[in-house]
Amino acid sequence: MPPSPETPGPDATPNVEARVYSAPALEKAIDIVELLAGEPSGLTVSDIANRLSRSISELFRVIVVLDRRGWLHKDPASDRYRVTYKLLETAHRATPAQELTHVAAPLMHALAAAAVQSCHLVVRNGTRGLIVLRQESPGPTGFAVRLGTSIALATNCSGHVLLAFSSEATRTAILAETTDAATRADLAVQLAAIRDRGHEWIQSNRMAGVSDMSCPIFGYDGHVVAALTIPFLEVIDETPHLSADDALVALKRTTTAISQALGWYDPQAMPRNPSLSVAAPGKRKRAGRPAPREQVA
Repeated sequence: MPPSPETPGPDATPNVEARVYSAPALEKAIDIVELLAGEPSGLTVSDIANRLSRSISELFRVIVVLDRRGWLHKDPASDRYRVTYKLLETAHRATPAQELTHVAAPLMHALAAAAVQSCHLVVRNGTRGLIVLRQESPGPTGFAVRLGTSIALATNCSGHVLLAFSSEATRTAILAETTDAATRADLAVQLAAIRDRGHEWIQSNRMAGVSDMSCPIFGYDGHVVAALTIPFLEVIDETPHLSADDALVALKRTTTAISQALGWYDPQAMPRNPSLSVAAPGKRKRAGRPAPREQVA
């Protein structure tokens, strides 16, 4: 029997680019997941069918299987489907992010408890950043970013840190794809200053009244693997807390500890590990402006 077009004979010349495989059910599943990834409130089956220009009968069984396997979750009250964290969980198992989050989780918990602020961990995902772990503030109020949020590297505090401590080749390639020439020139100066300081500290580009501070985390090979960020909220009552300056010190201690746990030990390239200043946690202290600070010795 002659070989089929998808099963070349032994003398056939491979031509991967010309070969087209079809897996309709898989393509439908991917379309559904990609659609729902941009719909935090979820969609009904009919909504999904309309948005994908397909019939309900084409998609129903695929959606049911995705729900049964844990990739989607159906809200029994509204019949809306949304994606679950299984995508993120699966990615963690297949990438170094699993080890990173395993190491970082208890240290981030301790940081949030000490600073009475939330914090989140960001890794580079192509030309963007991805929040893979967060720890909410134990205090009565706090600000936290949703797990799985994708961020622009060039306009975000965490992204600035990831870019600043990436290799020049990586940084150049990302910025060439995501920014114009004028923005790249301005960022070059800003990123060089971040490398000198060892951190970034700017007003949030999302929320008024929030200042973001972020420090790099390094892997055993010396490459930056993540940025740990505190979206700092200034406390104006007598709730026990750290000042912004001391929160930055605690953040640097935490990134140092995480980097060391990942195998990084070069003291010249580690995030600097300053000492906490004397602060009265029960006394109100104002953060001041989040301007670039001199490195705390």
